[in-house]
Amino acid sequence: MVYERLEKCPVCGKTEFRNKLVVEDKSVSKESFAIQQCVACSFQFTNPRPDAAHIGRYYESDEYVSHNSGAGGLINQAYKVARFFTMRRKVGLLNRLAPRKGRLFDYGCGTGHFLAAAKGNGWQVAGWEPNARAREEATERVGQPVGTESLVSYQTGFFDAITLWHVLEHVHSLNETLTQLISLLKPDGVLLIAVPNVESLDAQHYRQDWAAYDVPRHLYHFSPKTMTQLLKKHKLTVLETLPMALDAYYVSMLSEKHRAERNGGMLSVLKAGYKSNQYAAQHEGQYSSLIYVAAKR
Repeated sequence: MVYERLEKCPVCGKTEFRNKLVVEDKSVSKESFAIQQCVACSFQFTNPRPDAAHIGRYYESDEYVSHNSGAGGLINQAYKVARFFTMRRKVGLLNRLAPRKGRLFDYGCGTGHFLAAAKGNGWQVAGWEPNARAREEATERVGQPVGTESLVSYQTGFFDAITLWHVLEHVHSLNETLTQLISLLKPDGVLLIAVPNVESLDAQHYRQDWAAYDVPRHLYHFSPKTMTQLLKKHKLTVLETLPMALDAYYVSMLSEKHRAERNGGMLSVLKAGYKSNQYAAQHEGQYSSLIYVAAKR
């Protein structure tokens, strides 16, 4: 395995880090990875990490539902039920937030469920997905090819909306990718980014067992403060920050599984998810996952 180490914070560029946690990859490798935090801006990231050329093996699991709609088990079935309800909400958000129902680019589209829903609602869609199995499934589901080509092959200012649903935390070239995506957005276009929130109550409760750390697949661990700072760096303004309330229950379900002998079962899952959402409602919207709606200044 080839690892790489971040020497500069991707958000502020400073070089002094502190160790935050050591987290085990419970899904695939059982290896442990360090999460570090920038002393200057508080951004958290997995460091060191597998490089882009070698991280693929950490996604090689039949249970990884984002790349395989046939993944089984109770937790994945719960994910699919939640996905059924969230797709309609995502398309509704898109229709409300975008300047027009035009061209949509879903970066990291997985198995294509959102693209298919948006296309069925009248959007002209394009998707990008690096995983071969997910890309093949997405192509079949959407009824058109899903790409893997470089983003520079797309026309500048082409899309009315660009979405990243739990994708940005996986991207090695964080700033470079954001720069390229923003260049593809029309001047009045909208960018929707959904990521886990490291400052949520469920993150604090489960600590190293918090499933949304998902090392080493999740390279970055965002908070509202650090996401806002990152987008500001790219001359974007955050227009809205919206909750993904179901994620508190899904992440708690996975986290309870990670706790092994301390697993409290479904009652603990429901209690943790409910408490996390209640906490968020009273603490500036610190939900388990957040959607950041951004636009060019």
